Amino acid sequence: MIDTIFEVKSNKLIAKNTFELKLSGDSSEIMSPGQFVNLKIDGFYLRRPISVCDIDNDILTLVYKVVGEGTEELSLYQKGDEILALCGLGNGYDLSKSGQHPLLIGGGVGTPPLYYLCKKLIEEKKKPSVIIGFGSYDEVFYEKEFKKLGCDVFVTTIDGSYGIKGFVTNAIDKVDYSYIYTCGPEPMLKAVYDASKTSGQYSFEERMGCGFGACMGCTCKTKYGNKRICKDGPVLCKEEIIW
Repeated sequence: MIDTIFEVKSNKLIAKNTFELKLSGDSSEIMSPGQFVNLKIDGFYLRRPISVCDIDNDILTLVYKVVGEGTEELSLYQKGDEILALCGLGNGYDLSKSGQHPLLIGGGVGTPPLYYLCKKLIEEKKKPSVIIGFGSYDEVFYEKEFKKLGCDVFVTTIDGSYGIKGFVTNAIDKVDYSYIYTCGPEPMLKAVYDASKTSGQYSFEERMGCGFGACMGCTCKTKYGNKRICKDGPVLCKEEIIW
C-alpha cells in the first residue's frame, strides 16, 4: 500500500455536523463505487476510512460527519493543505446485478457512496430511484444533487421535520425496483434486509485498523465463512449476510 498525496480544494459544512471535502490528486486506484479511502489525519495514529462520494476528473469528493476528535480535526483542513490517503480500498458495488430499476437506500453518512454509484448506473442507461434517511431536516444533504441526476428521490426524517416521517423502510413501498443497493448503520441495513423484496448489496460501516485486511480487526461472520469488512467488503450480498 502506497500513500497518495492529495491537496484540499475545499472543505465546507453542508448539513448539521456534516462536511463535503474536495481533494485534488491521483484517484486512479479507485475502480468501483462503494470503495473507500483511508485518511491520515495529523496527530492521530489510526486513519479514518471514508467512502468515496464522487470522482470528477482529478477531483475526489468525500462527505463525512464530525463524530469525534479525528473528524473534528479533519474539519479544520483548509484549501491548499495536504493530506495522505490510501486509495481504492474495499470491493465496491457490482453494477452488473442491478436490473433496469435499482433502488439506492442511504442512511445519514451512508448516503455519499450511493451518489457515485447512481452516476455510474445512469451511465449504463439504468433508471435508479433513491431513498435517503436522516434524523431531522437540518441533517439532510445531497437531495438536490441526486435530483439533478434525474432520479426520483424520497427523503425520510425520523422526527417528520422534512419529507416522509419515519425510517427509510417507510418509503420502500413507494418504489418499484429490480434490485437494492444500500449503505448505512447496521440497524438500518437489517431493516432494509427484512423489508426488501429482491436481492441486493449491503455496504457495512465498521471500525477499522489498517483498512486493507492485514490486522483482521473488522472480521465478521458470513454464510460463506469469515470476511474482513475492509478487504472482502464493505459490500456484502444479501444472501451471505448473517445478522
